[in-house]
Amino acid sequence: MMGNVSNALVFISTLSEREDLIFGTLYLVFGIVSLSGNSLLLLVAYRKRSMLKPAEFFIVNLAISDLSMTVTLFPLATSSFFAHRWLFNQAVCTLYAFCGVLFGLCSLTSLTVLSTVCCLKVCYPAYGNKFSPCHAGVLLLCVWAYALMFATAPLAEWGSYGPEPYGTACCITWKASSREATLYILALFIFCYLLPCLLILVSYSLILWTVRVSRRAVRQHTSPQRRARSVHGLIVKLSIAVCLGFLAAWTPYAVIALWAVLGDASQVPALAFVLSAVFAKSSTLYNPLVYLLFKPNFQKFLSKDMMLLQAIRTLLCCGCPSAALQPFPSPGFSGHPGACRNCNDTFECFSNYPKCYKLPQVPGSSPQHGPLAILADGAACQPGLKRTVQMMVLVTRKRSDLGAVNVAGEALPSDIMKDLL
Repeated sequence: MMGNVSNALVFISTLSEREDLIFGTLYLVFGIVSLSGNSLLLLVAYRKRSMLKPAEFFIVNLAISDLSMTVTLFPLATSSFFAHRWLFNQAVCTLYAFCGVLFGLCSLTSLTVLSTVCCLKVCYPAYGNKFSPCHAGVLLLCVWAYALMFATAPLAEWGSYGPEPYGTACCITWKASSREATLYILALFIFCYLLPCLLILVSYSLILWTVRVSRRAVRQHTSPQRRARSVHGLIVKLSIAVCLGFLAAWTPYAVIALWAVLGDASQVPALAFVLSAVFAKSSTLYNPLVYLLFKPNFQKFLSKDMMLLQAIRTLLCCGCPSAALQPFPSPGFSGHPGACRNCNDTFECFSNYPKCYKLPQVPGSSPQHGPLAILADGAACQPGLKRTVQMMVLVTRKRSDLGAVNVAGEALPSDIMKDLL
């Protein structure tokens, strides 16, 4: 009986109702944005799955872990904030904490491996170019195994899970009650925060140093190689942005947790814990925002999806009088009723348009056709309508010193240049 009373007291929020309302609203907004962004990122990745580079596998894995964290944690925490207490039992509290540690460590480890892979490709291309999707798959299994090992340790009584000091969420019990619990928290801090941060810092420092030193050499490469370098460079820049955002989000939580372990946990304000937890949960937003907004090939597929959705919306709205397109006869069309006058819908009107639209004929003159009449019979043309064929000449010159052929394509349009190079 006393144990049930103590558990009930632990699960009561130590924040004010106003603070709980504010943080509950933040969790709700973060959850909606994270759910939408990561789902959209996974949809785009699925659409371009045949063109995914091995390094992008870790971006997809990061989206999966972030989406899993959003689905498992945000609904429970948001409802508990609004209720001013933890609404669920101890078993759900343990599951909540387990999922938080598992998916959080999986995201951080994915970013660490991604930084290492980018470093390998940029700084050691002889080895990085051999990195295949099979290698990426093996590393992804290692990422999940690494995160699972630390997440299951408290279930095996090396450390423990329990309510957060503010009472409306659960995580690792930072107030260590035994030597084993203290060792687990220190191991978690070293191997799941300090070591990944160090690897990320070293990897991107090497990348920046290599790019700076070899800038002149890169400019002398041929166009396909330069394009490959630019693609890798873009991945590196976006990866740095995601890593910095992720580390900025989790660093306050790591500092507060270490303060609670090495000092007196009762002296740490509950508001400090909840603020650091909110920062940590915001890490689920950075990956989709950065890659969907700034990565060109992701933007390309996203724009196609948006155009498809717009077309579906237009199609569904055609039955509405406010959205239906009405025919607008031109001066040359008003006196010539045709098939378009009896169309059932707008699309039928467009399909009949080339057949029914004829320009008025002046007595004694040759028949004239509208611009779209060419599409109807394939033979009629307006007088004076010329077919222009643009010819492009590629001027090549052979350089004896390199034994390569360079293509002078400066005069070509940019879109054709992209197809050729």
